[in-house]
Amino acid sequence: MAIINPTDVPALDPVRLALVALAAAGGGMVNAIAGGGTLLTFPALIALGIPPLSANATSTVALWPGILTSFWSYRDALRGSRAWTVRWALPSLVGGIVGAVLLLSTPAQKFADSVPWLIWGATALFIVQGPVMRWVRGHAAPSAPGAPLPPPRTGFLVYQFMVAIYGGYFGAGAGILMLAALGMMGLSNIHTMNGLKNWGGLNINLVAVLIFAASGIVNWPVALTMAVGAALGGMLGARMAQRVGQHWVRRAIIAIGLGSGGWMLWVRLAA
Repeated sequence: MAIINPTDVPALDPVRLALVALAAAGGGMVNAIAGGGTLLTFPALIALGIPPLSANATSTVALWPGILTSFWSYRDALRGSRAWTVRWALPSLVGGIVGAVLLLSTPAQKFADSVPWLIWGATALFIVQGPVMRWVRGHAAPSAPGAPLPPPRTGFLVYQFMVAIYGGYFGAGAGILMLAALGMMGLSNIHTMNGLKNWGGLNINLVAVLIFAASGIVNWPVALTMAVGAALGGMLGARMAQRVGQHWVRRAIIAIGLGSGGWMLWVRLAA
């Protein structure tokens, strides 16, 4: 396990702390809608000089309150699905543990070398998010929240376990992977699907947050500042998910993902 001191970064002035809180608010909003908020928060933390491994853990901790508030905003859409959510939680929790342990077992240098490819892979997932969501909405019937849900088949629970491993390790784009599976399972209400996606993310990141907190690689001053922004962003994003056009926001996030991946690759090659 790599030893990292997350405090080995320059002191952050109020302006830069406000900027990372704003990035976290944007990340919380994006996660509430469909996922991909890490594409905003992770590059912001790297830009502050935080080592990649610590930046990943700090981002996970910072965004968890946003997932909680967005899940709470979708709670009414999950009426009548308690048995289903229990089944969805188990592979999410176990997979999140595996992913977080894998991250802590990855040498810091090796993880830093993989960062550009992780960012580009997550950006690719975010790019296909639009077509996937159009497909989901095109096949969605006008059912009301609380309608009976089809029980999840074993194959989809295994799939969720694999998504949770990725979510515990890096996480950006895990939300769209969950939404795609929920659509293929025949769920028909987009609000219920977003609620279940947030529930899965809540469990994945809960165990990751606990493991990262115990490991000592989280930069807590930054994480707590960002958590406030993420919580507000998650609540706002859940409310505006179906009300505001997101065309230009999506383009900006894709540009950030492609650009930050290229920047990180250039930094690694120049080192």
